[in-house]
Amino acid sequence: MPNDQNTPASADQAEAVPERSAENAPAEPPSPSADALRHPTGPATDVGARNAFAAKPGEEVHAHTGMFPTQSTHGGGGHHRDQNPTGKRLAILTLTALGVVYGDIGTSPLYALKECFSPHYGLAATRENVFGVLSLIVWALTLVVTVKYVTFVLRADNRGEGGTFALLALIFPKRSPDAPAARGRWLVALALFGTALLYGDGIITPAMSVLGALEGIEIATPSLSEYIVPLAVIILAVLFAVQRFGTDRVGKAFGPIMLTWFVCIAVLGVNSVRQDLSILSAVNPWYAIQFAQMHGGLAFLVLGSVVLVVTGGEALYADMGHFGRKPISTAWLWLVFPSLLLNYFGQGALLLRHPEAAENPFFLLAPKPLLIPLLAIATMAAIVASQALISGAFSITREGDQLGYIPRLENKHTSVPDE
Repeated sequence: MPNDQNTPASADQAEAVPERSAENAPAEPPSPSADALRHPTGPATDVGARNAFAAKPGEEVHAHTGMFPTQSTHGGGGHHRDQNPTGKRLAILTLTALGVVYGDIGTSPLYALKECFSPHYGLAATRENVFGVLSLIVWALTLVVTVKYVTFVLRADNRGEGGTFALLALIFPKRSPDAPAARGRWLVALALFGTALLYGDGIITPAMSVLGALEGIEIATPSLSEYIVPLAVIILAVLFAVQRFGTDRVGKAFGPIMLTWFVCIAVLGVNSVRQDLSILSAVNPWYAIQFAQMHGGLAFLVLGSVVLVVTGGEALYADMGHFGRKPISTAWLWLVFPSLLLNYFGQGALLLRHPEAAENPFFLLAPKPLLIPLLAIATMAAIVASQALISGAFSITREGDQLGYIPRLENKHTSVPDE
Protein backbone atom coordinates (compact mmCIF):
# COMPACT_ATOMS: atom_id res chain seq x y z
CA MET A 1 0.00 0.00 0.00
CA PRO A 2 1.31 3.52 -0.67
CA ASN A 3 2.84 5.39 2.22
CA ASP A 4 2.27 9.09 2.87
CA GLN A 5 5.33 11.23 2.20
CA ASN A 6 5.99 14.87 2.89
CA THR A 7 7.15 16.05 -0.51
CA PRO A 8 8.37 19.54 0.39
CA ALA A 9 10.96 18.41 2.90
CA SER A 10 13.32 15.49 3.09
CA ALA A 11 14.61 14.03 6.32
CA ASP A 12 17.80 16.14 6.01
CA GLN A 13 15.79 19.28 5.49
CA ALA A 14 13.73 18.39 8.53
CA GLU A 15 16.87 18.40 10.66
CA ALA A 16 17.84 21.80 9.34
CA VAL A 17 14.49 23.47 9.77
CA PRO A 18 14.85 24.31 13.48
CA GLU A 19 18.15 26.13 12.82
CA ARG A 20 16.84 28.48 10.14
CA SER A 21 17.08 32.14 11.02
CA ALA A 22 14.25 34.56 10.32
CA GLU A 23 16.16 36.33 7.51
CA ASN A 24 16.83 33.03 5.70
CA ALA A 25 13.23 31.83 5.98
CA PRO A 26 11.27 31.63 2.72
CA ALA A 27 9.10 34.59 1.95
CA GLU A 28 6.03 32.49 1.27
CA PRO A 29 4.83 30.07 3.95
CA PRO A 30 3.91 26.59 2.83
CA SER A 31 0.34 25.76 1.96
CA PRO A 32 -1.54 24.72 5.06
CA SER A 33 -2.07 21.01 5.29
CA ALA A 34 -5.54 19.81 6.09
CA ASP A 35 -3.91 17.05 8.09
CA ALA A 36 -1.71 19.16 10.36
CA LEU A 37 -2.65 19.87 13.92
CA ARG A 38 -3.55 23.54 13.89
CA HIS A 39 -4.37 26.27 16.32
CA PRO A 40 -7.97 27.35 15.77
CA THR A 41 -7.49 30.95 14.61
CA GLY A 42 -5.22 32.91 12.32
CA PRO A 43 -3.04 32.07 9.31
CA ALA A 44 -0.81 29.06 8.94
CA THR A 45 2.93 29.33 9.19
CA ASP A 46 5.85 26.92 9.08
CA VAL A 47 7.00 26.81 12.66
CA GLY A 48 10.67 25.93 12.66
CA ALA A 49 10.88 25.05 16.30
CA ARG A 50 10.09 21.52 17.38
CA ASN A 51 8.13 22.88 20.33
CA ALA A 52 4.53 24.12 20.21
CA PHE A 53 5.54 27.08 22.42
CA ALA A 54 7.27 28.59 19.39
CA ALA A 55 3.94 28.93 17.61
CA LYS A 56 2.27 32.31 17.91
CA PRO A 57 -1.44 32.34 18.76
CA GLY A 58 -3.33 31.48 15.62
CA GLU A 59 -0.47 29.75 13.81
CA GLU A 60 -0.54 26.23 12.42
CA VAL A 61 2.01 23.73 13.69
CA HIS A 62 3.48 21.67 10.85
CA ALA A 63 5.31 18.41 11.32
CA HIS A 64 8.86 18.08 9.97
CA THR A 65 8.77 14.31 9.91
CA GLY A 66 7.48 13.34 6.48
CA MET A 67 4.26 12.14 8.07
CA PHE A 68 1.66 14.01 6.05
CA PRO A 69 1.41 15.23 2.46
CA THR A 70 1.42 18.99 2.03
CA GLN A 71 -1.67 18.84 -0.13
CA SER A 72 -4.42 16.72 1.33
CA THR A 73 -6.05 14.31 -1.05
CA HIS A 74 -9.38 14.74 0.67
CA GLY A 75 -11.22 17.80 1.69
CA GLY A 76 -11.66 17.27 5.42
CA GLY A 77 -9.67 17.61 8.55
CA GLY A 78 -7.94 14.77 10.23
CA HIS A 79 -6.89 11.70 8.26
CA HIS A 80 -10.30 10.19 7.71
CA ARG A 81 -12.13 10.95 4.48
CA ASP A 82 -15.45 12.41 5.56
CA GLN A 83 -16.33 14.92 8.26
CA ASN A 84 -20.05 14.24 7.96
CA PRO A 85 -20.56 10.82 6.33
CA THR A 86 -24.05 9.60 5.55
CA GLY A 87 -25.74 6.49 4.24
CA LYS A 88 -23.54 3.58 3.28
CA ARG A 89 -20.33 5.42 4.09
CA LEU A 90 -21.54 6.15 7.63
CA ALA A 91 -22.58 2.51 8.09
CA ILE A 92 -19.15 1.27 6.98
CA LEU A 93 -17.26 3.69 9.24
CA THR A 94 -19.55 2.88 12.16
CA LEU A 95 -19.00 -0.86 11.74
CA THR A 96 -15.25 -0.30 11.44
CA ALA A 97 -15.24 1.84 14.58
CA LEU A 98 -16.88 -1.01 16.51
CA GLY A 99 -13.83 -3.17 15.90
CA VAL A 100 -11.23 -0.50 16.59
CA VAL A 101 -12.70 1.84 19.23
CA TYR A 102 -15.09 -0.19 21.35
CA GLY A 103 -13.27 -3.45 21.95
CA ASP A 104 -11.97 -2.49 25.40
CA ILE A 105 -15.05 -0.88 26.92
CA GLY A 106 -17.29 -3.39 25.15
CA THR A 107 -15.80 -6.37 26.98
CA SER A 108 -16.11 -4.83 30.47
CA PRO A 109 -19.28 -6.87 31.26
CA LEU A 110 -17.03 -9.93 31.41
CA TYR A 111 -15.55 -8.86 34.72
CA ALA A 112 -16.83 -5.46 36.00
CA LEU A 113 -19.87 -6.49 38.05
CA LYS A 114 -18.10 -9.66 39.14
CA GLU A 115 -15.25 -7.57 40.60
CA CYS A 116 -17.68 -5.31 42.43
CA PHE A 117 -18.89 -8.31 44.43
CA SER A 118 -15.44 -9.85 44.76
CA PRO A 119 -14.90 -11.70 48.06
CA HIS A 120 -12.06 -9.37 49.11
CA TYR A 121 -14.63 -6.55 49.46
CA GLY A 122 -16.92 -8.70 51.57
CA LEU A 123 -19.94 -7.14 49.85
CA ALA A 124 -22.96 -9.46 49.84
CA ALA A 125 -25.21 -9.54 46.79
CA THR A 126 -28.26 -8.28 48.66
CA ARG A 127 -31.05 -6.38 46.93
CA GLU A 128 -29.88 -3.02 48.28
CA ASN A 129 -26.27 -3.63 47.25
CA VAL A 130 -27.20 -4.88 43.79
CA PHE A 131 -29.34 -1.80 43.14
CA GLY A 132 -26.66 0.51 44.53
CA VAL A 133 -23.77 -0.95 42.53
CA LEU A 134 -25.85 -1.15 39.36
CA SER A 135 -26.90 2.48 39.77
CA LEU A 136 -23.23 3.46 40.07
CA ILE A 137 -22.45 1.53 36.89
CA VAL A 138 -25.33 3.08 34.93
CA TRP A 139 -24.38 6.62 35.88
CA ALA A 140 -20.65 6.03 35.37
CA LEU A 141 -21.37 5.02 31.77
CA THR A 142 -23.82 7.87 31.31
CA LEU A 143 -21.76 10.69 32.78
CA VAL A 144 -18.24 9.65 31.81
CA VAL A 145 -18.83 8.35 28.30
CA THR A 146 -22.14 9.69 27.02
CA VAL A 147 -22.04 13.14 28.60
CA LYS A 148 -18.32 13.85 28.87
CA TYR A 149 -16.88 12.15 25.81
CA VAL A 150 -19.71 11.92 23.26
CA THR A 151 -21.44 15.20 24.11
CA PHE A 152 -18.47 17.45 24.87
CA VAL A 153 -14.97 16.04 24.36
CA LEU A 154 -15.54 14.75 20.82
CA ARG A 155 -16.37 18.32 19.80
CA ALA A 156 -12.88 19.48 20.80
CA ASP A 157 -11.17 18.10 17.70
CA ASN A 158 -8.18 19.69 16.02
CA ARG A 159 -8.92 19.34 12.30
CA GLY A 160 -10.51 15.99 12.99
CA GLU A 161 -7.74 14.76 15.29
CA GLY A 162 -8.38 13.78 18.90
CA GLY A 163 -6.26 12.91 21.92
CA THR A 164 -4.41 14.85 24.57
CA PHE A 165 -1.89 16.40 22.17
CA ALA A 166 -4.59 17.63 19.79
CA LEU A 167 -6.42 19.13 22.76
CA LEU A 168 -3.20 20.74 23.98
CA ALA A 169 -2.71 22.46 20.61
CA LEU A 170 -6.18 23.96 20.95
CA ILE A 171 -5.52 25.27 24.46
CA PHE A 172 -2.38 27.28 23.68
CA PRO A 173 -4.03 30.06 21.64
CA LYS A 174 -6.40 30.71 24.52
CA ARG A 175 -3.44 31.63 26.72
CA SER A 176 -2.68 35.33 26.87
CA PRO A 177 0.77 36.31 25.55
CA ASP A 178 1.39 37.99 28.92
CA ALA A 179 0.50 34.87 30.92
CA PRO A 180 3.35 33.29 32.92
CA ALA A 181 5.29 30.67 31.03
CA ALA A 182 4.91 28.35 34.01
CA ARG A 183 1.23 27.99 33.21
CA GLY A 184 2.06 26.69 29.76
CA ARG A 185 4.59 24.27 31.19
CA TRP A 186 1.96 22.90 33.56
CA LEU A 187 -0.42 22.33 30.64
CA VAL A 188 2.28 20.46 28.77
CA ALA A 189 3.15 18.42 31.86
CA LEU A 190 -0.51 17.44 32.33
CA ALA A 191 -0.85 16.48 28.68
CA LEU A 192 2.32 14.37 28.80
CA PHE A 193 1.15 12.73 32.03
CA GLY A 194 -2.20 11.84 30.45
CA THR A 195 -0.42 10.46 27.42
CA ALA A 196 1.86 8.36 29.61
CA LEU A 197 -1.20 6.87 31.31
CA LEU A 198 -2.67 5.91 27.94
CA TYR A 199 0.64 4.36 26.87
CA GLY A 200 0.72 2.39 30.11
CA ASP A 201 -2.83 1.20 29.53
CA GLY A 202 -1.88 0.27 25.98
CA ILE A 203 1.05 -1.80 27.19
CA ILE A 204 -0.86 -3.94 29.66
CA THR A 205 -4.29 -4.18 28.00
CA PRO A 206 -3.37 -6.44 25.04
CA ALA A 207 -1.66 -8.98 27.29
CA MET A 208 -4.35 -8.86 29.97
CA SER A 209 -7.29 -9.04 27.56
CA VAL A 210 -5.85 -11.92 25.53
CA LEU A 211 -4.85 -13.90 28.62
CA GLY A 212 -8.26 -13.22 30.14
CA ALA A 213 -9.91 -14.48 26.97
CA LEU A 214 -7.84 -17.65 26.85
CA GLU A 215 -8.63 -18.38 30.48
CA GLY A 216 -12.15 -18.97 29.25
CA ILE A 217 -10.76 -21.93 27.34
CA GLU A 218 -9.61 -23.39 30.65
CA ILE A 219 -13.22 -23.46 31.83
CA ALA A 220 -14.39 -25.42 28.81
CA THR A 221 -11.34 -27.68 28.35
CA PRO A 222 -9.08 -27.79 31.44
CA SER A 223 -6.66 -30.10 29.65
CA LEU A 224 -5.54 -27.17 27.45
CA SER A 225 -4.59 -24.90 30.37
CA GLU A 226 -0.85 -25.44 29.87
CA TYR A 227 -1.12 -23.96 26.37
CA ILE A 228 -2.69 -20.67 27.48
CA VAL A 229 0.56 -18.66 27.66
CA PRO A 230 2.04 -19.95 24.35
CA LEU A 231 -1.29 -19.30 22.60
CA ALA A 232 -1.39 -15.78 24.07
CA VAL A 233 2.10 -15.05 22.70
CA ILE A 234 1.12 -16.29 19.24
CA ILE A 235 -2.13 -14.30 19.18
CA LEU A 236 -0.41 -11.10 20.33
CA ALA A 237 2.32 -11.51 17.71
CA VAL A 238 -0.28 -11.96 14.97
CA LEU A 239 -2.36 -9.05 16.30
CA PHE A 240 0.55 -6.62 16.11
CA ALA A 241 1.67 -8.03 12.76
CA VAL A 242 -1.66 -7.22 11.09
CA GLN A 243 -1.44 -3.58 12.19
CA ARG A 244 0.58 -2.84 9.07
CA PHE A 245 -2.57 -3.36 7.01
CA GLY A 246 -4.07 -0.24 8.59
CA THR A 247 -7.14 0.46 10.69
CA ASP A 248 -9.44 0.16 7.67
CA ARG A 249 -8.72 -3.52 7.09
CA VAL A 250 -8.26 -4.36 10.77
CA GLY A 251 -11.52 -2.63 11.64
CA LYS A 252 -13.43 -4.33 8.85
CA ALA A 253 -12.23 -7.69 10.14
CA PHE A 254 -12.97 -6.93 13.79
CA GLY A 255 -16.14 -4.87 13.27
CA PRO A 256 -18.44 -7.84 12.52
CA ILE A 257 -17.03 -9.70 15.55
CA MET A 258 -17.88 -6.82 17.87
CA LEU A 259 -21.29 -6.38 16.23
CA THR A 260 -22.03 -10.02 17.01
CA TRP A 261 -20.72 -9.54 20.55
CA PHE A 262 -22.91 -6.53 21.32
CA VAL A 263 -26.00 -8.23 19.91
CA CYS A 264 -25.28 -11.33 22.04
CA ILE A 265 -24.79 -9.45 25.31
CA ALA A 266 -27.93 -7.39 24.64
CA VAL A 267 -30.01 -10.53 24.03
CA LEU A 268 -28.64 -12.16 27.19
CA GLY A 269 -29.49 -9.06 29.18
CA VAL A 270 -33.03 -8.77 27.83
CA ASN A 271 -33.69 -12.45 28.56
CA SER A 272 -32.72 -11.91 32.21
CA VAL A 273 -34.37 -8.50 32.69
CA ARG A 274 -37.75 -9.72 31.50
CA GLN A 275 -37.77 -12.16 34.44
CA ASP A 276 -37.47 -9.31 36.94
CA LEU A 277 -38.38 -5.90 35.52
CA SER A 278 -37.90 -4.23 38.90
CA ILE A 279 -34.15 -4.09 38.21
CA LEU A 280 -34.78 -1.24 35.75
CA SER A 281 -35.46 1.08 38.67
CA ALA A 282 -31.71 1.01 39.38
CA VAL A 283 -31.47 3.85 36.87
CA ASN A 284 -32.51 6.08 39.79
CA PRO A 285 -29.30 7.70 41.12
CA TRP A 286 -30.76 7.72 44.64
CA TYR A 287 -29.79 4.04 44.94
CA ALA A 288 -26.14 5.00 44.35
CA ILE A 289 -26.36 7.73 46.99
CA GLN A 290 -27.91 5.34 49.50
CA PHE A 291 -25.20 2.79 48.77
CA ALA A 292 -22.48 5.36 49.50
CA GLN A 293 -24.22 6.44 52.72
CA MET A 294 -24.69 2.85 53.86
CA HIS A 295 -21.15 1.59 53.25
CA GLY A 296 -18.95 4.68 53.55
CA GLY A 297 -15.29 3.76 52.90
CA LEU A 298 -16.22 0.38 51.45
CA ALA A 299 -18.35 2.15 48.83
CA PHE A 300 -15.27 4.14 47.82
CA LEU A 301 -13.27 0.94 47.38
CA VAL A 302 -16.05 -0.65 45.34
CA LEU A 303 -16.05 2.44 43.16
CA GLY A 304 -12.57 1.37 42.08
CA SER A 305 -14.17 -1.70 40.49
CA VAL A 306 -17.07 0.30 39.09
CA VAL A 307 -14.52 2.33 37.11
CA LEU A 308 -13.81 -0.85 35.14
CA VAL A 309 -17.03 -0.26 33.19
CA VAL A 310 -15.55 2.86 31.57
CA THR A 311 -12.02 1.58 30.89
CA GLY A 312 -11.35 2.08 27.21
CA GLY A 313 -13.61 5.14 27.04
CA GLU A 314 -10.58 7.30 26.25
CA ALA A 315 -10.31 5.49 22.91
CA LEU A 316 -13.38 7.39 21.68
CA TYR A 317 -11.34 10.60 21.66
CA ALA A 318 -7.91 9.14 20.93
CA ASP A 319 -9.19 7.29 17.82
CA MET A 320 -11.37 10.11 16.51
CA GLY A 321 -8.86 10.90 13.78
CA HIS A 322 -9.33 7.44 12.31
CA PHE A 323 -13.09 7.61 11.81
CA GLY A 324 -14.50 11.01 12.74
CA ARG A 325 -16.91 12.13 15.42
CA LYS A 326 -20.15 11.03 13.76
CA PRO A 327 -19.39 7.30 13.26
CA ILE A 328 -17.98 6.99 16.80
CA SER A 329 -20.93 8.73 18.45
CA THR A 330 -23.43 6.84 16.28
CA ALA A 331 -21.96 3.48 17.27
CA TRP A 332 -22.05 4.42 20.96
CA LEU A 333 -25.55 5.86 21.13
CA TRP A 334 -27.32 3.32 18.91
CA LEU A 335 -25.57 0.05 19.75
CA VAL A 336 -22.77 0.00 22.33
CA PHE A 337 -24.40 2.01 25.12
CA PRO A 338 -27.80 0.24 24.94
CA SER A 339 -26.15 -3.19 24.74
CA LEU A 340 -23.94 -2.53 27.77
CA LEU A 341 -26.84 -1.21 29.83
CA LEU A 342 -29.06 -4.18 28.94
CA ASN A 343 -26.34 -6.64 29.89
CA TYR A 344 -25.55 -4.95 33.20
CA PHE A 345 -29.25 -4.81 34.02
CA GLY A 346 -29.49 -8.49 33.09
CA GLN A 347 -26.61 -9.40 35.40
CA GLY A 348 -28.25 -7.39 38.17
CA ALA A 349 -31.56 -9.19 37.66
CA LEU A 350 -29.73 -12.50 37.82
CA LEU A 351 -28.16 -11.54 41.17
CA LEU A 352 -31.57 -10.64 42.55
CA ARG A 353 -32.81 -14.14 41.71
CA HIS A 354 -29.59 -16.02 42.51
CA PRO A 355 -27.15 -14.08 44.74
CA GLU A 356 -24.66 -16.97 44.50
CA ALA A 357 -24.22 -16.11 40.80
CA ALA A 358 -21.94 -13.23 41.88
CA GLU A 359 -18.97 -15.53 41.29
CA ASN A 360 -19.42 -15.08 37.52
CA PRO A 361 -22.68 -13.30 36.64
CA PHE A 362 -21.84 -12.80 32.97
CA PHE A 363 -21.39 -16.41 31.90
CA LEU A 364 -24.19 -17.59 34.19
CA LEU A 365 -26.57 -15.44 32.16
CA ALA A 366 -26.28 -17.93 29.31
CA PRO A 367 -28.21 -21.22 29.22
CA LYS A 368 -25.89 -24.22 29.56
CA PRO A 369 -26.21 -25.30 25.89
CA LEU A 370 -25.02 -21.83 24.82
CA LEU A 371 -22.11 -21.57 27.25
CA ILE A 372 -19.42 -22.88 24.89
CA PRO A 373 -20.53 -20.69 21.92
CA LEU A 374 -20.57 -17.71 24.30
CA LEU A 375 -17.06 -18.54 25.46
CA ALA A 376 -15.91 -18.58 21.83
CA ILE A 377 -17.49 -15.21 21.06
CA ALA A 378 -16.17 -13.72 24.31
CA THR A 379 -12.67 -14.94 23.47
CA MET A 380 -12.75 -13.28 20.06
CA ALA A 381 -14.19 -10.07 21.51
CA ALA A 382 -11.54 -9.93 24.24
CA ILE A 383 -8.81 -10.30 21.62
CA VAL A 384 -10.35 -7.42 19.68
CA ALA A 385 -10.36 -5.33 22.87
CA SER A 386 -6.64 -4.66 22.62
CA GLN A 387 -7.11 -3.07 19.19
CA ALA A 388 -8.67 0.07 20.65
CA LEU A 389 -5.56 1.04 22.61
CA ILE A 390 -3.19 -0.01 19.83
CA SER A 391 -4.91 2.45 17.50
CA GLY A 392 -5.08 5.08 20.23
CA ALA A 393 -1.36 4.77 20.94
CA PHE A 394 -0.62 5.25 17.24
CA SER A 395 -2.81 8.37 17.09
CA ILE A 396 -1.24 10.12 20.07
CA THR A 397 2.25 9.19 18.87
CA ARG A 398 1.76 10.88 15.51
CA GLU A 399 0.27 13.96 17.22
CA GLY A 400 3.12 14.17 19.74
CA ASP A 401 5.56 13.86 16.85
CA GLN A 402 3.91 16.81 15.12
CA LEU A 403 4.05 19.03 18.20
CA GLY A 404 7.65 18.12 19.04
CA TYR A 405 7.08 16.25 22.30
CA ILE A 406 8.12 12.86 20.91
CA PRO A 407 11.31 12.14 18.91
CA ARG A 408 10.84 12.02 15.15
CA LEU A 409 9.36 8.75 13.95
CA GLU A 410 8.55 7.46 10.51
CA ASN A 411 4.80 6.88 10.28
CA LYS A 412 3.65 4.75 7.36
CA HIS A 413 -0.02 5.13 6.44
CA THR A 414 -1.32 1.97 4.87
CA SER A 415 -5.11 2.38 5.11
CA VAL A 416 -6.00 4.31 1.97
CA PRO A 417 -9.70 5.01 2.60
CA ASP A 418 -9.43 6.18 6.20
CA GLU A 419 -5.85 7.26 6.83
